[in-house]
Amino acid sequence: MATYPLRSSVLGEKGMSVERMSGFSVKGPAEPIMVLLGADATLPCQLSPEQSAAHMHIRWYRTQLSPAVFVYQNGQEQGGEQMLEYRGRTELVRDSINKGGVALLIQHVRASDHGQYRCHFKDGQSSQEAIVELHVVGLGSAPHVHMMGPEDGGIRVLCSADGWFPKPRVQWSDMMGVNLQSLSEFQTQDEDGLFRVEASLVVTDSSLGNVTCSIQNPLSGQEKASAILLPEPFFPRMDPWKAALAGTVPVLMLLLIGISYTGWREHQAKEREVKKKKRESHERDQMKNEKEMALKDKDNLKEELEQRKKLYLADWRKALLYPDWRRELFRPVDVTINQEIRQNNSDPERKQKLREETQDLSLSDKKGDCNLITLNQEGFTSGRHYWEVDIKNTDEWTLGIYEMPTGKIGLSTDLQNKKFRVLEKKGCKYRALTYGPQDISLEEHLLIEKYPQKIVIFLDYEDKDISFYDMTQGTHIFSFTQARFYGSLYPYFSFKSMQHSPSEQY
Repeated sequence: MATYPLRSSVLGEKGMSVERMSGFSVKGPAEPIMVLLGADATLPCQLSPEQSAAHMHIRWYRTQLSPAVFVYQNGQEQGGEQMLEYRGRTELVRDSINKGGVALLIQHVRASDHGQYRCHFKDGQSSQEAIVELHVVGLGSAPHVHMMGPEDGGIRVLCSADGWFPKPRVQWSDMMGVNLQSLSEFQTQDEDGLFRVEASLVVTDSSLGNVTCSIQNPLSGQEKASAILLPEPFFPRMDPWKAALAGTVPVLMLLLIGISYTGWREHQAKEREVKKKKRESHERDQMKNEKEMALKDKDNLKEELEQRKKLYLADWRKALLYPDWRRELFRPVDVTINQEIRQNNSDPERKQKLREETQDLSLSDKKGDCNLITLNQEGFTSGRHYWEVDIKNTDEWTLGIYEMPTGKIGLSTDLQNKKFRVLEKKGCKYRALTYGPQDISLEEHLLIEKYPQKIVIFLDYEDKDISFYDMTQGTHIFSFTQARFYGSLYPYFSFKSMQHSPSEQY
């Protein structure tokens, strides 16, 4: 393989990228070529002065001469030195090659194609090259914005989007266009080099009305935005009793100080005694007035709380908040949990014995699924239901529901006849799974900062919704929405995590 000396590039007239040497020079475009992800890109180069390049050795490369992006020699394409990722996607446009003009066509541009290219011309002992910059622009999905739950006296809002390139900019703003500072932001790249971004914001000002999340491409300036309405009643408020107490305590403290001061000044003149009594009378009147105001504030807060609850109950499906209020819309389920196994789960010998009894829970296990919940009725085929499970500090568990197809008799333990929709913990990791008879149709890893101690499961058969809430924190964990039910549903709880096959590791 022949090697060629590299030539440094300079800027020619009008900002063109040019390489100079005796006989001819090479010019490239002054500005970067900008192409949308998946489209075709054309990178031009031109000899100066104009002359035929049909007999020349033309080589397109990136950081090193070989392997190259494209090689043209002896009047035809040479594939022996071509990089694997460009094979079948590149060709040389030779419409103007007799005038010294050639262009490299790259089809179906990928994120990895972004960056610098060099077009290298060699004629005998003379060689020249120019630099061409390719900018790949990937416009991903519109941001998805939703409320996560109450936090730090406000509401935590999460914005997420994927499929962007290069790394996008994220900006929060209020309805007046004023920028807001993100609480946190995470960006990751998938195997195709495209970016996924997640940014969160805690809104404490209930008067904002709504907030907007904008995702912008830094190269093209194009952006996509989504807004979310934050109703004022959804914001956490101070407990009415605390508000009343906060107004009363300072008054009581003032009264105690006044009484102590009066005792210390008893030996003063009668005129001061009269003034003291007038002051005490004034303080008593003030205390009475403030107590009346505190009671009035308490009634107002109670009325406002009732109004907030009324608004919530009217539109509760859109707010993933307040599980205590949500329970009023669902029927409690009469279930029995195996407390003997639950209580002894912290004993090492009991853990070992439990592992020997349960083995691995997987779709290939046809002997049983170690469900610790007993439902004191037939399976669910309609209605709204809920039940709670106290899991405390258990290191490994699986919690949710399973579905028995219509026509199956009894509570069969054959896992091949069941479809699971569960929340799972193993160590410090959480994930949501939909297990079918053949494979996993949904798997989503969850980021949970505080370990749930007690979880309530809400099942809405008609709305095809299964939701998990942390009752200790009062926050939403995850929801299976728009699920399709074809049979009876049963509660499920196990101290083992689910595995797709006995060898698969979580």
